[in-house]
Amino acid sequence: MSMDDFSRRQFLGTAAFGIGALAGFTLTDEAWSASGRVTDTVRLTWGLAGLNNIAKERGEFEKLLAKDGIKVEWLGPFPNHAPTLQAVTGGTADFSFGGSTTPALAAIIAGSPLVFTQFVVYEPRTTAIIARDDSGINKVEDLVGKSVAVNRSGLGEFLLVAALEKHKVDRSKVRFVYLNPPDAAPALASGKVDAWSMWSPGVDIARLDYKAHDIFLEGRDLEFQIDYTSYLTTRKFATENPALVRAVNDAFRAEGKWISENSEDAEYIAQKAGKYSDTVRDQFIAMNRQYRYFSVNDKQFVADLQKAADWLAERKVLPEPVKVADHLASIEDTVPQR
Repeated sequence: MSMDDFSRRQFLGTAAFGIGALAGFTLTDEAWSASGRVTDTVRLTWGLAGLNNIAKERGEFEKLLAKDGIKVEWLGPFPNHAPTLQAVTGGTADFSFGGSTTPALAAIIAGSPLVFTQFVVYEPRTTAIIARDDSGINKVEDLVGKSVAVNRSGLGEFLLVAALEKHKVDRSKVRFVYLNPPDAAPALASGKVDAWSMWSPGVDIARLDYKAHDIFLEGRDLEFQIDYTSYLTTRKFATENPALVRAVNDAFRAEGKWISENSEDAEYIAQKAGKYSDTVRDQFIAMNRQYRYFSVNDKQFVADLQKAADWLAERKVLPEPVKVADHLASIEDTVPQR
């Protein structure tokens, strides 16, 4: 199988440094920190879908950060948010790739020293539970006695929990099969699982390739939002590099604004990496996806995320409660004004 087939189917400051150098001395970590960062390189993760992929391919993101003397290194592709969180925790990356808040909260509960740097809401919300047309599954109630692939403590799992609760189906009557996207897609194709709870573009590719249909669609059938898109870094990195974190946040906001205003161009870029059909691409163009960003200092947003975290903990998608406010990056502008 070629790499293309594999991807398609299985994924279904600076001034202070210059002055120091001219004066003939080396800046200490404390001096760097006073300028708002102790490094001039940021290592960012990316996947075969989403804003980070478009930012990497388009190149304007790197140019924007280069104006502040910041060099970007892209690491990936990653199949979903959880592995990027592991990379950040393990020290091989600096930021997660803009993914689900649910696995992020699960990682924090498990002890990862992560903090949120900002949040994103994109619309329309297209995560869905799908089943193949020949499965005999046409509604949530038909999932009784069936197996559904989900990513543990992630977007797929919470959507299935919410769907079963809304339709008054006992969770014990449905088999949750914990698989990451690269393994879930072929499992659905081969009939090893009966349904799949998944986000775009994987769900859209699978719906077309495997002749599947929606059982439950987030934007249509879920009346409230429980999961959001988020970026995280380690608390140490955010503390030592507040100016760099702010610069990365601003660059992602600029990219989100461009995508929101240039949906067609953005979807052509995304299709190149995702290697999906023109039909799927045209469906995305018609959606005219819009991105809205929220600061970690947005009290209303944080309150909404806390309600979501409480909901997830009550239903054991998260293993225990977590206080979101304790895990936000403190990135206030501490650089002296000149």
